[in-house]
Amino acid sequence: MHAPTTLSSQKGAFLLEALIAILIFSMGILAMVGLQAAAINSVSESKYRTDAAFLANEIIGQMWVADRNNIDAFNHPGGTAPALAAWAAKVDATLPGVGANQPQIVVAGNALTGYTVTVSVGWQAPAATTPSQYTGIAFIHNP
Repeated sequence: MHAPTTLSSQKGAFLLEALIAILIFSMGILAMVGLQAAAINSVSESKYRTDAAFLANEIIGQMWVADRNNIDAFNHPGGTAPALAAWAAKVDATLPGVGANQPQIVVAGNALTGYTVTVSVGWQAPAATTPSQYTGIAFIHNP
């Protein structure tokens, strides 16, 4: 026959259950914090991609309205178009890590057949280990 369980043998069981519940709750909170950090990182990266696409399209738009006989002045680095310096400064102010990933604009073609313009905008997010890049390509032809 078994001896009846006494109250003294159950001491600490409630404390152990409470500690295990706190551990499980803490793991859940840490997982939620990790998900929140990943979501913030994803939204930041999306914003940088959107900004880069906007900046690339902005300079392409300025090329469309500029004098098409001097579109070669938009080559960057080294271009002499009046809007180019302001655009490069805007890229530098808008995107992080542009110093090591300078934007590039390559204008190929001629006035007779048209120009193919390639705009590459690079950046590196503060938490990223590798740089990112957006490249926009447009064809500009004299009407």
